[in-house]
Amino acid sequence: MRIGRLVVFAAVATTLLFPATEGLVQESNELVEPIGVHGSINWSTGIITATGIGSPKYFRGSQMQPLPPREALLYAYRNLLEATKGVRIDSTTMVRDSMVESDVIQSQVRGMVKEARIVKREFLSDGTVEVTIAMDLHGGFAQLMLPRDIKQVPEIKVVPPRPPKAQAPTIYTGLVVDARGLNARPAMSLKINDENGREVYGSAYVSREFAVQQGMAGYAKDLTASQTNPRVTNEPLTVKALRTEGPGQSDFVISNADAAKTRSDSENLIFLKKCRVMVVLD
Repeated sequence: MRIGRLVVFAAVATTLLFPATEGLVQESNELVEPIGVHGSINWSTGIITATGIGSPKYFRGSQMQPLPPREALLYAYRNLLEATKGVRIDSTTMVRDSMVESDVIQSQVRGMVKEARIVKREFLSDGTVEVTIAMDLHGGFAQLMLPRDIKQVPEIKVVPPRPPKAQAPTIYTGLVVDARGLNARPAMSLKINDENGREVYGSAYVSREFAVQQGMAGYAKDLTASQTNPRVTNEPLTVKALRTEGPGQSDFVISNADAAKTRSDSENLIFLKKCRVMVVLD
């Protein structure tokens, strides 16, 4: 009986000290890519997570209480590093490739992983503790990993309206790319071309400050939800991707007609600059 009470007390104490969830709620529309067994990338929220499991100790001095699950944290950090290596930077490059090429990048990525925040601690029925840690894709990580050719775009000069006789083109507030059914994959940096290979959206149109802060595109699994996402605001242009390009299947080709709609007014360059783009994947 005494042993049983001690186990129950330890479980309750651990639950109190290690809250089950701290801001880690996943919506059904979010696009989550598993990396290995213990890691994943939520491309909708821009968060990489990984879990680690370890056995806690219960005694400190004369009082019985769970100690920090150091073993679980070490495993979580290791798994998060592996998940981070699996992030696609663009259709040809992954984070692991950049880490191999540059000792500086490798060192900085490892440092960011060590600073990951704990978002979940759970006491399991077998007496172990599962710890989940998270790291942002945006911010400092994006500044480090995004291609250097994504630069600050100066203020866009809007061409004066056409004469009244000409029909005014539609001014869009964002772009929604329906890429379902193509086995496409998300990436931090993407490119959209027309059928002739001319760039419609990519590094030449994006201002780095917006790409770093919120990513070059938002990702989701539902078309309707994407069309009403605050990222693309009130009047987005929805286009269908014809096919993917690149070994990573992260770049897209749209029709010349849809490309022409995007280019129809210089004001549309403003939403491109601000990365107001949503991509819908399976």
